Amino acid sequence: MFTSTTFLHRGLPVQNRIYYRSIKASIWKLLHSTTANITCFLFLSSLKVISTVSSILLNCMGTVSDHSEYSEPEVLFKNPQIHVKNPHLDTMEEDILYHFNLGTKTHNLPEMFGDVKFVCVGGSANRMKSFAQFIHQELALPGNMDNVTDICEGTDRYSMYKVGPVLSISHGMGVPSISIMLHELIKLLHHARCIDFILFRIGTSGGVGLEAGTVVVTDKAVDCFFRAQFEQVVLGKVVTRSTELDVGVSKELLQCSSELDDVPTVIGNTMCTSDFYEGQGRLDGALCSFSTEDKREYLRKAYNTGVRNIEMESTVFAAMCRACAIKAAVVCVTLLNRFDGDQISTPHDVLVEYQQRPQVLVAHFIKKRLGLVV
Repeated sequence: MFTSTTFLHRGLPVQNRIYYRSIKASIWKLLHSTTANITCFLFLSSLKVISTVSSILLNCMGTVSDHSEYSEPEVLFKNPQIHVKNPHLDTMEEDILYHFNLGTKTHNLPEMFGDVKFVCVGGSANRMKSFAQFIHQELALPGNMDNVTDICEGTDRYSMYKVGPVLSISHGMGVPSISIMLHELIKLLHHARCIDFILFRIGTSGGVGLEAGTVVVTDKAVDCFFRAQFEQVVLGKVVTRSTELDVGVSKELLQCSSELDDVPTVIGNTMCTSDFYEGQGRLDGALCSFSTEDKREYLRKAYNTGVRNIEMESTVFAAMCRACAIKAAVVCVTLLNRFDGDQISTPHDVLVEYQQRPQVLVAHFIKKRLGLVV
């Protein structure tokens, strides 16, 4: 009647397998009695449910211990499809992407987004609209570039524009805002069955030992302790995720920069902080409990560990992309050298030109990938 129970423990840790083998042995003893067949069937069915629940918990939580902190097991996938690490999504009749004003029942996501190959995100809604118009022109697409439509116009949280194979989305300011956007963006790309795409964060930052206007392609996103990790509190426990980014994409971006005029570019670590003032060692906030020398010493430590710029989103961006096996890069221009000061006093027209440099670099990368430039 029963030929195998291997499905009960496949993919579970060794200690769980031993547990299931002992149960399996007991079940086969019961099978010698024909009157126990129904009981065994019900017992096996319940164990299958337990196994499924165990797999879900293990997949979602990583390695659980009695401590309040643990590192999530890291798996890098070569499959070009996105890897959404949430089995609960498969049991949902509808997934509402609330902050995008999109849903799996209300919109045909594969038809709308299935051809996306490049996703560019940035803090400012206006800047990402400008990028959508710019990439429309760069790709020589038909139609008027001024007529790009905000797909998320039904919500005031984020803006989204689709231009050919390119998706341009705003994410607001700081880790919480970009985190919400990334959860829904990654699910959107999953539901749309997108494959072989690259995700870019393009934005602005404060330079560390670099002249204003320098573009930094992030090697590793580090926290305020210069650690290449992001800590997320989940159900009262700290989950630690790696923030390393795709080396191949970074090197390709650096090569692209050498083919452009007036886009000075370096590869370095990017420090992500929780705020703009105290967290970045600024002396000009409403609160300040440290001296000028304290600030300079901290910046020197940051520089010596490889940090070349500071912003407020890179760690969660890198961590979520790596956890879901998404090729990604962070490309930010520096608006000032933090060793020289805290306030941005550069003329507006110069700042606008600086802010366009990451867009120009990523656009050149996209055109090369599409075979539009040699």
